[in-house]
Amino acid sequence: MKKIGVFICHCGSNIAGTVDIDKVNEEINKYPGVVYAEDYVYMCSDPGQKLVENTIREKKLDSVVVACCSPTLHEVTFRTTCELAGLNPYQCEIANIREQCSWVHEDKKKASEKAIKIIKTIIEKVNQNESLKPISIPITRRALVIGGGIAGIQVSLDIANAGYEVLLVEKNPSIGGHMIQLSETYPTLDCSQCILTPKMVEVSRHSKIRLLTYSEVQEVTGYVGNFNVKVLKKPRYVIEDKCTLCNKCVDVCPIATASEYDRNLAARKAIYLPFPQAIPATYTIDAEKCPGFLPIACGKCAEVCEPKAIDFDMQPEIIEEKVGAIVVATGYDLYSVKNLPEYGGGKLEDVMDGLQFERLLSATGPTGGEIRRLSDNKVPKRVIFVSCVGSRDTEKHLPYCSKICCMYVAKHAMLYKHKVPDGEAIIFYIDVRAGGKGYEEFVTRAQKEDEVIYIRGKVSKIFRDNGKIVVMGADTLIGKQIEVECDMVVLSTAMVPNKDIKDLLSKLKIAADEYGFLSEAHPKLRPVESISAGFFVAGAAQAPKDIPEAVAQASGAASKVTDLFSSTELKHEPVVACVNEDICSGCGICIPLCPYGARELEIVDERRIAKVNDVLCEGCGCCIAACPTGATGQFNFMDRQVYNMINAALTVREDERTNGKIK
Repeated sequence: MKKIGVFICHCGSNIAGTVDIDKVNEEINKYPGVVYAEDYVYMCSDPGQKLVENTIREKKLDSVVVACCSPTLHEVTFRTTCELAGLNPYQCEIANIREQCSWVHEDKKKASEKAIKIIKTIIEKVNQNESLKPISIPITRRALVIGGGIAGIQVSLDIANAGYEVLLVEKNPSIGGHMIQLSETYPTLDCSQCILTPKMVEVSRHSKIRLLTYSEVQEVTGYVGNFNVKVLKKPRYVIEDKCTLCNKCVDVCPIATASEYDRNLAARKAIYLPFPQAIPATYTIDAEKCPGFLPIACGKCAEVCEPKAIDFDMQPEIIEEKVGAIVVATGYDLYSVKNLPEYGGGKLEDVMDGLQFERLLSATGPTGGEIRRLSDNKVPKRVIFVSCVGSRDTEKHLPYCSKICCMYVAKHAMLYKHKVPDGEAIIFYIDVRAGGKGYEEFVTRAQKEDEVIYIRGKVSKIFRDNGKIVVMGADTLIGKQIEVECDMVVLSTAMVPNKDIKDLLSKLKIAADEYGFLSEAHPKLRPVESISAGFFVAGAAQAPKDIPEAVAQASGAASKVTDLFSSTELKHEPVVACVNEDICSGCGICIPLCPYGARELEIVDERRIAKVNDVLCEGCGCCIAACPTGATGQFNFMDRQVYNMINAALTVREDERTNGKIK
């Protein structure tokens, strides 16, 4: 039997407030194999760790159990301490007596008894732990960034500036994302194009960045440090290097369709440049709209193209690359106004979403920056802005807060007043959430300097009556239902994940929350890492975010990638599945059940045997539960250990039995 040391943490009053630490210490000191048991107020503190380290050396301990909080928080901390003392880190285990005991009980006696049992089970486990070594993996020091909005641009530049290659994939013809559609940005009212365009140009010219626009990720295989990626590069039917942006092709194109960049408020041709600052600066032919295919029914653009840049025979291309890390920065979409019939969404022409209003405000927009009604091209003299549309609505729509709406609705009202000084701007709001540097001051400025009227209350219905749009809602400050006539309504609709995210996640095999936003490994301690190793998240793909927060998270994700690339090989946890080849029947049941694709069948001496790819295995245990012969186990979680842990938990003290407490 090993010489085991047990260290019990008070965690201030988190544990000691509910658990009798002295009683636990006394009981554990009697347990077979325990040569030393000690308690301390904060075991994770420097003195607490010194206590563990010194005791390992003095008592020549073979294994250590630390009874404290969740292993998610401090398993690495104490395993590192053990390693410093010369003990194999996998001979250290955490007994969770906080989240699984003290925090869920009020009866001190019962909580103390439970804590004792939890610690005993972990003692039985560590008693049969093997001294494992991390698995070494070579790293391909190249990153894939999916999404070319501000978050994808920032993370790409940060990784590339650190000296590593980046493959930036954007599904649209140009990078820029939604930020390039904005007129101005709060709280400083900078022109979005002015601050974003230099970064877009830097991406296109950076020697370490390979930019693939009009492209989509088709397949991702492999594992952290060694991913194999297939990217579909769609044909533009325009040769980028030859195009001179003369615009002759656009002039002769007979087909007009709605412009995605202008949120369908204006038209574009079938051959088009998405916007003036597009990167790459080249035209794209919309194959679905152009009549020049199979057979060529038009071809006017090719006829006038002097540099012969138009190629109708261009084909899709599959590009294969190896990367070591993947950053998902796929951005967001807006909750469709068509989901809001009570607000006239999709029915009333002068009811629009926030991005459409941004295009009206923009100098590059369909009206050249003038605010005009869509119905009659007149200047609206009263505009109502409705906040929290689709957000914070547990009954019909989305329960979460979209975070940015309170700020951009204030910006919209302020910019409207700048464009139409004699106009009236009214905001319906539930409450104002202005959490950011200078944000509260920005809202105050809108209210005082620009005389924006704020009405506290939720809008119930929007309809047209006698040529006017009527907004019906409540004014909770005066306690009355009100109806306000106006010329235009702007809905601050909820942020939702990118519409293509579900398909992408099925290829990447990473997790999302119930709303489709990417899940982080830990909301506080690992906010930019995915649960799956090697995947990182940035920007509004993870949750609703404004520009400063998206940029900050992108730089955080980039720092994690560069940290991963700082060495030539990666260490993988060795607590993985294993196969006893002598009893494996080769049935293959475990193969499709592995969520990480870490198992395969091999022929060994004319027998089919299940094999484990240690690098891919994350130790989830699915294969163990499914194996009909018991051939599959997991290092340091073998069956005999689990049985001993169960026996330790079920063992009843002799005095309890004799006193009649247990029959």
